[in-house]
Amino acid sequence: MARPKQIYLVVGGKYHDMDFARRELLGLLAEHDDVHTVVAEDYRDVAAIEASDALITYTCDVRPSEEEQCTLRDFVAGGKRWYALHGTNSVLDAHENFEFSCPRTHTTLMETLGSRFLAHPMVEPYRISVAAPDHPLVAGIEPFEATDELYLCEYFGEIEPLLETRFVGDAWPFRDNDWQADDPRLVMYVRPLGEGAVLYLTLGHCRGRYDMRPLVDEYPVIERGAWELPVFYELLRRGIRWAKKEELT
Repeated sequence: MARPKQIYLVVGGKYHDMDFARRELLGLLAEHDDVHTVVAEDYRDVAAIEASDALITYTCDVRPSEEEQCTLRDFVAGGKRWYALHGTNSVLDAHENFEFSCPRTHTTLMETLGSRFLAHPMVEPYRISVAAPDHPLVAGIEPFEATDELYLCEYFGEIEPLLETRFVGDAWPFRDNDWQADDPRLVMYVRPLGEGAVLYLTLGHCRGRYDMRPLVDEYPVIERGAWELPVFYELLRRGIRWAKKEELT
């Protein structure tokens, strides 16, 4: 009898509606009758991660220890796949006047993921184009507009761009706020590593009324970002199938 695919789902951290993201991702995973999902809020159970077939993460400012970072690197390099969403590549320090900085720490994690989050401008609509139209993860996807956090990152190692956008301007309240080079800003990419790979999708911002505590007692609006778009769910579904090593057609 075939055993189910074990997916290790990590959803946790700050400043986002983790309950909403967790619920939506579990619903998508439930569409696969050959999947058993283990849910966690961080990476501390390294034995469970090592025993899993694939890793899916939606986090913000979750800081794995060096041992946990090495486990994640070896997990991918050994031939498995990691589907990383939104703020998985973020480490944030909050300062006075609602400023944030992104310390260049957790290098093993960031090099495994292929990127480090540094800033994003204020949330507003931006256009996303397809960088690799023949790649099965984005084949048939038309350019679209999302009202989401536009991630500004630095990159590591081999990167295969899939979706991208453009941005030049100011990214307050982040201290790395001056972004003048008119370079492509990656929205989705594949990071090959050893025998495995990471698929990173920066879309997926969501925030409820109380998710900015203790910085703000009650946030004035509920934000759902790209979760309001059918194309985002299509990208999530394809990414889950990719993580399972299913053939995408």
